[in-house]
Amino acid sequence: MSLGYVRPARPEDAAEIARIQLATWRVAYRRLLPREVLESLDEESLAERWDASVRQPPGDTHRVLVAVEQAEQSYLVGFAASGPADAEALAPNEPADALGADVVAVTDLLVEPRWGRRGHGSRLLAASVDLWRESRFDRAVAWVFEGDQASRKFLTTAGWEFDGAGRALDVDDMLVPQLRLHVAVPTATPQAG
Repeated sequence: MSLGYVRPARPEDAAEIARIQLATWRVAYRRLLPREVLESLDEESLAERWDASVRQPPGDTHRVLVAVEQAEQSYLVGFAASGPADAEALAPNEPADALGADVVAVTDLLVEPRWGRRGHGSRLLAASVDLWRESRFDRAVAWVFEGDQASRKFLTTAGWEFDGAGRALDVDDMLVPQLRLHVAVPTATPQAG
């Protein structure tokens, strides 16, 4: 376990979040997504999108958190983004109200591979759960690539389960299957005092 912590993302973190996203996708998804798609991703465009997400989130319960590794210097090493479940969280042909207002969707939960297995993902998830509880969400959902064994194992070890929904993303004329996982947001445990 490393020395690290999680904090809300700041606008000045946008470029580093984009770099982490791009580096992680190019390593973790190199066998899942077409190489030309991964190579064509533009770090500057991603940074602009993350800057907008941090500066002007669509609502109060949309959150972007960053994981920080503390050493002689501090480094951003991962991030998590979540918000109320919307159309992007739905399975194909699922009714618009299938998930309900009490469901939060994780859109990203990434730790740069070179910083993996140091507790950063767990800290990001725990901090997210605290915010979901505070926002009164009862359940969380996340889409993962069927072939992304690392993400699936991480989430299922944390209590997430397959909810029966699947979809296939059309990525440059290649269908990439995804599974939707879900978990109940645990209620706060009373502090001994």
